[in-house]
Amino acid sequence: MSIWAIVPVKPLRRGKSRLAGLLTEDQRTRLNRYLLQHTLDTLNEVAEIEHTLVVSRDPAALALTRELGGRTVLENGAPQFNIALKRATAVAKMHGAHAVLILPADLPLVTAEDIHRVLKRGGKPPVAVIAPDRRQDGTNALFVNPAGLLDYAYGPGSSRRHAELAAAAGARVEIVSSPSLGLDLDLPEDLEAVGGLEGLGLSEEK
Repeated sequence: MSIWAIVPVKPLRRGKSRLAGLLTEDQRTRLNRYLLQHTLDTLNEVAEIEHTLVVSRDPAALALTRELGGRTVLENGAPQFNIALKRATAVAKMHGAHAVLILPADLPLVTAEDIHRVLKRGGKPPVAVIAPDRRQDGTNALFVNPAGLLDYAYGPGSSRRHAELAAAAGARVEIVSSPSLGLDLDLPEDLEAVGGLEGLGLSEEK
């Protein structure tokens, strides 16, 4: 079975705007670059992932992806998160993907073991494996087998909506929860939970 990972990435200089009260634009840029590289490095450790496809409107993010061996889709037009993911899924299917893992690039603690757990639960289609965020609201990882089984519904309450869409499509729904998968950097308290920039090894260069 050919499995592709799809990683949606906001522009590195503009992402994490809700941390603007704590971090300068340069600090947020460094943080976003670090998070993308961590995500790509982690996916590269997972042998079951045949290809990683980053979808973004940011040339810097796409360039970094290619440096690390990933494939890219340039998002254009008005930002539409779910539409961009649908387009990326279509590209993956066109190149032979049987299943896709959607993994946002803002999970600082995600490990290869986390991804193995998700993929293992999704081995028998039709199935959707959902890893909710620590607030049990958003979707921090979504494995869809077969690819294209459901429309994406990211936004507030997405973990519940993805489960409902999968069930409506006749698929099994599996939930995977873990502290490392559940933590996404979105709000100031999320950054505090990992010890700030210092906790990620991103303290100011001297």
